[in-house]
Amino acid sequence: MIKKKQERKRSKDSKEDPKRRSRPVVFRKKKCKFCFGDKPEISYFNYELLSKFITERGKIIPSRFSGTCAKHQRKLAKAIKRARNAGILPFLAE
Repeated sequence: MIKKKQERKRSKDSKEDPKRRSRPVVFRKKKCKFCFGDKPEISYFNYELLSKFITERGKIIPSRFSGTCAKHQRKLAKAIKRARNAGILPFLAE
């Protein structure tokens, strides 16, 4: 015998919850840490500052994640590369 699929009837309770409807996601524009606020100086000697802008694998974090402007992202990249060559920062994490 072939069994027929029973159609499920949706009750009013099984409809989507109006509280769980998808809302448009609003992203806030990140502000450059070096343009606003206390304005820390970008230097290859500043290990604590530069280590915030590299991943645990040693890669430079892109500006879309860190929120830095293009001008300061270039300065950060240059300082990180200089610190790597000087032996202050690692090229790769172990």
